[in-house]
Amino acid sequence: MYTKEDVLAYVNEENVTFIRLAYFDIYGHQKNISILPDELPRAFAEGISFDASAIAGFGTDIKSDLFLMPDPSTLSILPWRSLDGSVVRMYCDIQYPDGTPFELDTRYLLKQAEQYAKGQGIEIQIGTEFEFYLFLTDEKGQNSHIPLDTAGYMDIAPEDQGEDVRKDICFTLQEMGLHPEASHHEEGPGQNEIDFRYSTPLQAADDAATFKWVVRTVAKANGLIADFDPKPLKEHSGNGMHVNVSVNDSSHLDQTRAFMAGILYRLPEITLFLNPCTESYQRLGECKAPKFVTWSYQNRSQAIRIPAVRNQKKRIELRSPDCTSNPYLVYLLIIYAGIEGILKQREPADPVDLNLYQASTEITSHLTPLPSSLEESSAIAKNSDFIQRVLPKEILKNYLK
Repeated sequence: MYTKEDVLAYVNEENVTFIRLAYFDIYGHQKNISILPDELPRAFAEGISFDASAIAGFGTDIKSDLFLMPDPSTLSILPWRSLDGSVVRMYCDIQYPDGTPFELDTRYLLKQAEQYAKGQGIEIQIGTEFEFYLFLTDEKGQNSHIPLDTAGYMDIAPEDQGEDVRKDICFTLQEMGLHPEASHHEEGPGQNEIDFRYSTPLQAADDAATFKWVVRTVAKANGLIADFDPKPLKEHSGNGMHVNVSVNDSSHLDQTRAFMAGILYRLPEITLFLNPCTESYQRLGECKAPKFVTWSYQNRSQAIRIPAVRNQKKRIELRSPDCTSNPYLVYLLIIYAGIEGILKQREPADPVDLNLYQASTEITSHLTPLPSSLEESSAIAKNSDFIQRVLPKEILKNYLK
């Protein structure tokens, strides 16, 4: 893990000419400010100020100065380098002028959730699967919504024309210190999936942010558009962000079942943050995206499935989130809901070992559905004591706009 001293030495020795300090608004959109190397000691010592009133959800013009404090452990070299030297990036903590943490910094909120879990003797690891489409560009370089290919699930070249782009993405991620586990063509035409190994929630969220940035950048370099929208093509599969979670208890008890029950119990309440746009609800309920608050073993029609494994690392896979969500919020809500399940020793309902896309209304009428629209999801979150307890009220207020 890099320290301040490591970063200062690296910048001096490796001809780094530009440093990008990155952070996120409450919706998970990455922002950044760039500094020159001689400003780096000041950035570490005092921070770099910015106008918070210009950032979505961060506040008004009154007392709007905030400071970015670079996190040296997140140092990454950008493979797309400038002509006269290297460019590096660090993610930043956000602070008030007096040095206290900014409470709407979702990266900070996820750190708090991690510490809360550790205080309960629980270690959480997260590995995420991301889906996206590759579309051709029109004559103006904009998204044509014409897929790169017409290949299907795990097809190979020449049908799969995104193979080289995925390869470029994975190599770029490796150069930046990330470790994609697998990649392949997905079900939709021009649709792709890249999966990540397990890591801490904070590392997983940082990797998610870097991943989406890299995918868009590499796609553009290949004359394409990478589209993470939940339902870019109405007649084909939507893009999900499947979150795999493993739970380790310091007392060596298997808390996976209670943790899963906690997530299921709160799933309708947190759906606004897992599925934050109108198109999110066009995806849910079809093409292997869940519609009900259910679970089962290996079953991809459920909100949570327990995948088959050949080792002892049991995990759960939450299948409802999509890539328009802020991963920092998604992971922290999973942590708090799951820990609540452990503390209350919640029990999940019986598994639903059916294909719910083909199940009769006689069966589904007894199941709890996920919210069917952004409006419904917002109403549930607004009245949730759980959301009000674990998130700053200003975040909920902004999501309800």
